[in-house]
Amino acid sequence: MSFTAEHIRNFALVGHQGAGKTILSEAMLATAGEINRMGSIEAGNTASDYHESEKERQMSVHASLLHCTWQENKFNIIDTPGYFDFISEGLGALRVGDFALVVVDALHGPQLGTDQVWEYATRYEIPKMIVINGADKENVNFDKVLADIQQHFGNNVFPMTLPMDPGPGFKRVLDVLRSEEIEYKTDGSGKFTETAAAGEWNDRVKELHSKLIEYVAEADDTLLEHFFEEGNLSEEELRSGIHKAVQQGIFVPAFVTSALNDVGVARLMDMISKYGSSPIDRKVVPVEDNGTKNTTIDLEDKAPACYIWKTISEPHVGELSFCRMYSGSIQPGIELYNPNRNCMEKIGQIFTLQGHEREPVLNLGPGDIGVMAKLRDTHTGNTLTSPDRKIKLPKVSYPKPNIHAALVVNKRGDEEKLAEGLSTLHEEDPTFLFEHNHETNELVLSGQGELHLEVIRGRLKNRFKVDINLVQPRIAFRETIRKPAESKYRHKKQSGGAGQFGEVWMRIKPGARNSGIEFKDSLVGQNVDRIFVPSVEKGMNAAITEGILAGYHVTDVAIDFYDGKMHPVDSKDIAFQIAGKGAFREAFKAAQPCLLEPIMKLEIRVPEVYLGDVMGDISSIRGRIQGVDVDGKYQVVKAQVPEMELYRYATKLRSITGGSGIHTEEFDRYEYAPPDVEAKVVAASI
Repeated sequence: MSFTAEHIRNFALVGHQGAGKTILSEAMLATAGEINRMGSIEAGNTASDYHESEKERQMSVHASLLHCTWQENKFNIIDTPGYFDFISEGLGALRVGDFALVVVDALHGPQLGTDQVWEYATRYEIPKMIVINGADKENVNFDKVLADIQQHFGNNVFPMTLPMDPGPGFKRVLDVLRSEEIEYKTDGSGKFTETAAAGEWNDRVKELHSKLIEYVAEADDTLLEHFFEEGNLSEEELRSGIHKAVQQGIFVPAFVTSALNDVGVARLMDMISKYGSSPIDRKVVPVEDNGTKNTTIDLEDKAPACYIWKTISEPHVGELSFCRMYSGSIQPGIELYNPNRNCMEKIGQIFTLQGHEREPVLNLGPGDIGVMAKLRDTHTGNTLTSPDRKIKLPKVSYPKPNIHAALVVNKRGDEEKLAEGLSTLHEEDPTFLFEHNHETNELVLSGQGELHLEVIRGRLKNRFKVDINLVQPRIAFRETIRKPAESKYRHKKQSGGAGQFGEVWMRIKPGARNSGIEFKDSLVGQNVDRIFVPSVEKGMNAAITEGILAGYHVTDVAIDFYDGKMHPVDSKDIAFQIAGKGAFREAFKAAQPCLLEPIMKLEIRVPEVYLGDVMGDISSIRGRIQGVDVDGKYQVVKAQVPEMELYRYATKLRSITGGSGIHTEEFDRYEYAPPDVEAKVVAASI
């Protein structure tokens, strides 16, 4: 069945880990009749969490695309992981969703993950709705949690439904808009009966109605004028203004549910259907056209344009490309242009997904979300468009990795499979990076957390049959000198045949920081033919690369090849290479050699209660605090810390802060390593 844009609701289920996003999506599917009965996280049989890594860990690792029909509208539901290690999945979903359905735990209230997704949704300028889920838990204090949410995100967070009996056995919901009490069956069917609100609940509804009218009137000048004239709004006017008020962010509707027992879910779906954003609410989006960013694409444009927000390789299926249509429609067999890779792409099969279950479709229209199979050259972040309009939709900006590990292959001969696996996994997950560190000669994997890297390791083993270990990466120390020195080095070799002879006189001195290597010759006279200058430099560069003090790259040294001697027969390229290398090594050893260590710039975001612990820990790892800023309810610590002290710091920080602290790190500079550190590193290199 095909749906027009006004009958589509694309939304991302986002929130902190464990808030109940997956089970809420399961309840929606059951309520809509898409599945016969709800699965469970413990049994590993939900529609959303179908990968082995998700069943094993009982948590979402991938964003899953689900769909259902409610009140003649199609819901494209994107269930996302709450664990920060897999933030790329949520970012992609928010990029293509028309609103964010933010799930908050009814017992614990808003947590770090809630704040993060809220911030990203704000960045993408999409509306939010809030679901306070788990009202059936013991010790739930709904009013306190609601107040906490309002303190976090603003007093314009407005409860559209309230729990009448929170705690175990929760089944009654007060509907503010309808002024009704809704009682759900306790069999998990989602069925309910409605009665008019009475007594204190009716008083509560009247009080909230007045506030709701003010929000709605604020969204529409005509309604505002009518409100001032009449002092009230009709039910019809109230309903017409809610959608606009939500779109403008004038108020954020909040709903209470117990997804586990399918209580409150049907009313939530009613509100999404009637007042949730559709693609028409984001009808015009900015795009890049011919290198500029001053153009837009309209939903009503006939030419197709879609954004690939996720790719994943499934067993027995191949690569699946998740796409959001921003204009036009696509069908199997057509060709589209990929401006990111400057190539044409033929579209094969197109599907809608229910987790891992695929249903072929013959057309994907404007505003809809679907999946294309086995695209040849198209990957996450790419745009596909008509060949005559070569536009690029803006890519998602992903956070930088904050944890690193060196990869060791357990079986020789797996290098080719490893290369294929790493490349494929990076295309699926852009927040996972890998690179060969030429200074330490290691393959380094980088991710968003320890669990992220463990999942990558598991996927390499299960999908690509490559068994690896992840170990602490070597630190790329540098070697330099503290004072000038010079040397005279003679290489002489005489055997049965032609001999070798070269003598190099060399001066070296410390260079400015970050100056690298400065090499010159100041030869005069005929002692050494200048044809051998490149040979000396080549030998010297070999010593620089190998390192002299502890096997690390040499830097910040100025070198002068000022004289030497040669033999008319035995002097040749190889002789002066060896002499150049020997001269540099001797001079370097005499010039008070020392180590430079890399210093990283850290920005750590933590709740104020953990500020002292975090700052104390920074001091214990040779860090220097540069300042502390306030960002809402968070303290932002800026510091400089030696890289060698930061192995698995993301894990350590989460431990210190009860999982609520996050950090970013980037290289800042090199500086002299302390004597005790230098002695330890040099001793380890012997």
